[in-house]
Amino acid sequence: MESAITIAILAGGAAARLGGRDKGLELLGGRPLVAWVVAALPRDAQWLIVANRHIDVYGAYAPTVSDAIAGYAGPLAGIAAALAACGTPYLATLPVDCPAPPANLVPRLLDALRARAVDACVVHDGERRQPLFALYRRELAVSAAAAATRCGSVGEWQGAIGAIELDFADQRRQFRNLNTAEDFIAYADEHGLVH
Repeated sequence: MESAITIAILAGGAAARLGGRDKGLELLGGRPLVAWVVAALPRDAQWLIVANRHIDVYGAYAPTVSDAIAGYAGPLAGIAAALAACGTPYLATLPVDCPAPPANLVPRLLDALRARAVDACVVHDGERRQPLFALYRRELAVSAAAAATRCGSVGEWQGAIGAIELDFADQRRQFRNLNTAEDFIAYADEHGLVH
């Protein structure tokens, strides 16, 4: 099933809450955060990392692309770059700051998208929409690029293209993201990891 899907890890942010350090390369339990994300998801999909710095380091994990818009334009620019590079019918996205995404994330999104015959499907964790955890048809590349050029938000664009939400309330804790040094320490402590 995943052979028709490219999975893009969005790692192109400025990481302002980490003092500008590259969040995806911050260590968690002795491994870069990006390594945790890669290990959590299906091996039979194609992979892509959207990064705006340290391209060579990220390239050890998967092929990399960068935003077409300079200056850390936000996650929509990353989604647009991934859609432009996508060579499969579908693109799944997730942020690099979530070390333990659900193993069934991609199949559940794909099943929902196909069943409803829509162009995009996005996770709702039972409390709020998680706009960076989503699945898109590749044909949305032009739309995403145009919206990113207008500096639109991911949520606004998802609304404009009629994205549906899929309930992942049963796995809410797996969408936890790490944004600050304190988040990394707390997560490591809770999971018995060395930090």
